[in-house]
This record gives sequence, structure tokens and C-alpha cells, in this order.
Amino acid sequence: MEIERINENTVKFFISYIDIEDRGFQREEIWYNRERSEQLFWQMMDEVNYKEDFHVDGPLWIQVHALEKGLEIVVTKAQLSKNGDNLEFPTEDGSTIDIPVDEKVESFLEEKFGNSSNENSEEDFIEENLWIVASFKDFEDVIQLSHHFQEETNSEEETLYYYNGKYYLYMEFSEDVLDEHTQEDIISRVLEYGDDSDMTIHVLDEYGKKIFDTNTFEEVRAHFPATI
Repeated sequence: MEIERINENTVKFFISYIDIEDRGFQREEIWYNRERSEQLFWQMMDEVNYKEDFHVDGPLWIQVHALEKGLEIVVTKAQLSKNGDNLEFPTEDGSTIDIPVDEKVESFLEEKFGNSSNENSEEDFIEENLWIVASFKDFEDVIQLSHHFQEETNSEEETLYYYNGKYYLYMEFSEDVLDEHTQEDIISRVLEYGDDSDMTIHVLDEYGKKIFDTNTFEEVRAHFPATI
């Protein structure tokens, strides 16, 4: 997926139909199955957030353009006007669309642009914790990494998956437990054995085989001795 950061509040990305199918979606269902199209959208937004630090914390204006080889999507975050009366949606040409705060945003955008904004609950789209997905071509690398961490990582989640011939480790950290420096140190040590991956946790949860639900390093050390 190709991502272009337009400005602080707008991001544009292109995803090919091949990439869509590789993520487990059919081309037809993204147009006719709303639930599946929303799943795909939030998977893509997870990747955009990871690569561009584009956090979603309010209504969105979403423009979708169907091209010959894929989809071009422009996502813009709303800003509250200085007087607090309007939501402002910046456009690519530099102009601004103002919507009264007391007006239903979804209905306004559907009527004006044929697209609905997304105003889901915080649990749907805010990633408050730092996280990483690392990929491993060989399980032996996972074994060596697990023995590298003899101490507890104190991560919130430490889950191992198998998907499409690779092993994937999902780790999530809480700033309440680990400071930023410690989190970055753990991630750098993980990437000495694996590769940083664009794979999203949603794809792994839905299509991957979960090997260890939590405490992956401890479980691997218990079952597999280190090799020299």
C-alpha cells in the first residue's frame, strides 16, 4: 500500500486490488458488504497510523476513488473552529468545508459528497499504546529471541501467530508500565532477530493461527531449548 501524507490532517493512500485480495477480501464485497468494507478500511488505517503517526480522534471525511488497478482513498480529520461552532474539514485545494457542530455530520457528508464520515467509538480506532508486529521466516529465530529475553518484558501483549508461511509476533506496551526509552530498547532488540512488518493485528486475529496467546517468550523458553 502506497501512503502519501498531504498535511497534518489529511492522508492519501493507494491500495491495489491484488493487495486487497492478499488481505483476505474479495473485490466485489468491499462495494456491497458494508461490514467487510469497514474491516478493510480500519486495517488500512492501522497501517497508515503505524507508518505516518496519523491518529484518528474524531469525525472523518473519506473520499474513495475507484481506479483501474485499485483504490485511491483520501482521509481528512475534522478540526473544531476557533469559536467552537463548526467542524472544519480542510480540502486538498486549500479550502475549508464548515459544518455546524449541532448538525449530524454523517448525514451532511452523505448528502454533499456521497460519503459518510466515521465517528466510531474510541475503542474502534485509537491506539493509545505503542505496538509492533515483527515477522520471522524461521521459528528458530523466535526461539533465539525468546532466550535473548531472560527477563520479563512487561509488555501488555506478547502474542505469536503463524500466517502464510511466516511467524508473526505482536507486542503492545503501556507507558504506565514502561517508559518510552525502555519500549524502544525492547523493540530494537526484537528487530535484531525479526523484521518490522506492515501486517496488522486484525488480519492476524482473523486469518492467522495463534501459537501462543500471551507470554510468548516464556512459553517458547519452556518448550524449546536455546541452540548454539
